[in-house]
Amino acid sequence: ERKKILLVCGPGNNGGDGLVAARHLTLFGYDCTVVYPKQSKKQHFLNLVKQMEDVGVKVLEEMPADAKEGQYAAIVDAIFGFSFQGEGGIREPFGSIIKDMIASQGKGDGAGTSIISVDVPSGWDVNGGDGGTGFMPDVLISLTSPKLSSKKFTGRHFVGGRFLPPAVAEKYGVSMPPYQGVQQVWES
Repeated sequence: ERKKILLVCGPGNNGGDGLVAARHLTLFGYDCTVVYPKQSKKQHFLNLVKQMEDVGVKVLEEMPADAKEGQYAAIVDAIFGFSFQGEGGIREPFGSIIKDMIASQGKGDGAGTSIISVDVPSGWDVNGGDGGTGFMPDVLISLTSPKLSSKKFTGRHFVGGRFLPPAVAEKYGVSMPPYQGVQQVWES
């Protein structure tokens, strides 16, 4: 039986990362469903949705009822990224979705549902951490390099991608992970 993965995508670039991840995870043999309530009308995002649908990814506009019951091996949080501004609270439906993700955490089979956040946990300030949601995913995958908020993260932490040119890393004093050979992922 293929493991079921639920990916929750927001309307911006972090959501785009989730759309790409859904396609790749499906091609790796997972049964993926995407929740995409505020779909972007930009052509790039329309293309990403079409590419997902072409490989059989189901796209929903709201959280499925079974999400809180542990029916998924993992839920990927790709709602908000590093540009999230939380003044005034988290807009719906995303506030409720984050609560649903928290409620689903650790439920289900013996392994439970793991929550995996892309780049920055949704609802977190990129520099300061949790903005009051109480959301602490099990896994954080930082893209290019960890953001300051990752210092407050307590789960498994991976850094993915060699996307930062050496000159830019040097200019901003970014110490890149020690990727081995052709490896693209490093666990901190």
